[in-house]
Amino acid sequence: MDKKIICKDCKAEFLFTEGEQQFYKEKGFDNEPVRCPECRQSRKQQNNKGRR
Repeated sequence: MDKKIICKDCKAEFLFTEGEQQFYKEKGFDNEPVRCPECRQSRKQQNNKGRR
């Protein structure tokens, strides 16, 4: 079943789909995402800029 989660950064509601939940489980991730896909992508880009 899909889960509705509120993004930690922008406070937007997003769905954590069954497929994503299965992927997280297969990868051994214990925690659900706390950021929406847009904020995750933005944060990832910011982190990569600092590693040059």
